[in-house]
Amino acid sequence: MTVVVSCVNLKGGVGKTALAVNFAAYCGKNGYKTLLVDLDPQTNATFSCISPEAWAKHRNENGTVADLLGVRNTEHAEGNVKTTDDVIIEDVFPGVDLVPSDLNLFTIDLDIGGRNAREKLLKKALKDIMDEYDVIVCDCPPNLTLPTQNALAISTHYVVPVSPDFLSSLGIALLIRRVKKFADDMELEIKNAGIVLSRVGRQSAFRDQTTADLRKQFPRQMFKSEIKERSAVTEATAKNKPIYEMNDAQAKQEFAAFSAELIKKLGL
Repeated sequence: MTVVVSCVNLKGGVGKTALAVNFAAYCGKNGYKTLLVDLDPQTNATFSCISPEAWAKHRNENGTVADLLGVRNTEHAEGNVKTTDDVIIEDVFPGVDLVPSDLNLFTIDLDIGGRNAREKLLKKALKDIMDEYDVIVCDCPPNLTLPTQNALAISTHYVVPVSPDFLSSLGIALLIRRVKKFADDMELEIKNAGIVLSRVGRQSAFRDQTTADLRKQFPRQMFKSEIKERSAVTEATAKNKPIYEMNDAQAKQEFAAFSAELIKKLGL
């Protein structure tokens, strides 16, 4: 059975994309056939894998996730609507394929808000290729709008990245409740794989207290691993490389430790 994990949070800037991209890269390099699906209209996961120029060319010629969700409705010259086979970019990293995102997702709730089964459009688009992958990783926007709902509708698990600051941690309990309600309404079983501290900055009394409070409030869900704020992560994104190809041993170790811990939680 394909394992599908979504990276979700209600707040941006918590390292969600870096975790999604580098977890996918870790899975790929460890022999798991992996698909990375970018559902965030900011397209950061996409640009972590390919250049903006390559994305623009692929978008025009082959389409993006927006086509799969019925937003762009781009067609081939012969009149056929773009398919998943068109949209997927193969081998962006070893063992990792990509469904790129699109700016059109910014208005998707307005564009398809009235459609029937709008939360299942991604599930319908991917149904014929899901069995080809061991792992599917979805990078979601910082909200629970239709792109995130479509990701959750195909997910077996979700992970919550959070930075150790008051605003980032404030909505975790709300997020968990809302995901459970969505799963119940959709008659799905979506497991919370855990909460991971990411983009951890310099040590301070406030950060230490926030971390302690999170570990006390969510003792079973918190990952042991933490991801610190490092320039190597930004550099890797700019070079369209996973962190494992950079020259920062500590960054590589942190992402590898998190990924190994998540793989264990996913039962892989």
